[in-house]
Amino acid sequence: MLYSLYCSGTLIVKILPIKLCYVIADLVARAYFFCSKRDKGMVRKNMRYVLGDGTSPAEIDRHVLGVFINFAKYLVDFFKCSKLSREYILKNVEIEGMHHLDECLAKGKGAVIVAVHLGNWELGGAVVGMMGYPINAIVLKHKDERINNIFMGRRAVNNLRNIPLGMQLKRCFKVLRSNELLAIAADKDYTGSNEEVEFFGKKALMPKGAAALSLKTGAPIVFCAMIRQKNDTFRLVFEGPLRFKPTGDHDEDVRKLMREYIQIFEKYIRAYPDQWYAFEEIWDRKKITR
Repeated sequence: MLYSLYCSGTLIVKILPIKLCYVIADLVARAYFFCSKRDKGMVRKNMRYVLGDGTSPAEIDRHVLGVFINFAKYLVDFFKCSKLSREYILKNVEIEGMHHLDECLAKGKGAVIVAVHLGNWELGGAVVGMMGYPINAIVLKHKDERINNIFMGRRAVNNLRNIPLGMQLKRCFKVLRSNELLAIAADKDYTGSNEEVEFFGKKALMPKGAAALSLKTGAPIVFCAMIRQKNDTFRLVFEGPLRFKPTGDHDEDVRKLMREYIQIFEKYIRAYPDQWYAFEEIWDRKKITR
């Protein structure tokens, strides 16, 4: 069923102009907002942490609806922009701070790009790949092999190399030793390799892989976000590399380094709460053990 929906979505967006696709996505998202108890409830719950306890239910729901609409547009972009061109990038993407990648690669240790599920992180990775940078991304494998092949193929045509979750460690070291970029969406943990840190003032379990890889290899961490603008163009932003000095206490260094980039996560999520796609439990998860 889900595979059929993906195929239908791909066909529709190929036929129709993208602006009309966005209109349809908006309508579908609004209908889903009223029908979906599970997803709406989870996004509401997470949004309360972002917006604060004093936020009214009506205000929370306004942002939750925004999440649904922006996520529907994200899917349109994914289906429509199968292979990017430099012309598309020049017309639709404003890039800030890409020189930070050049600075990192000039030092020969690669870089760990950390992102969150905000805006259009998939399209951001594709832009970096099409700009000629050697980029690899750790990706979650879809349960349906056919859907997984769709995602893998779309990334590959834009020079974004996939590292499936679960087989990533050796390949991650190889990527960084080869002075390449390694992209990780570091706001959700799918492996159990996590650390309890403060996130929007409350304790949350967050994946520690990015921090551990950076400390192990010496590769700097660079935050990246692909933000949707009001006219449905994008702003691709790279923050400067984190200047972190390890103390030698590995566990404490991991926590401190995580805290540095999680503060950047908070900054962008606060600025664009309607573009943070948090459909799973973030704060009240129990510690996962392998």
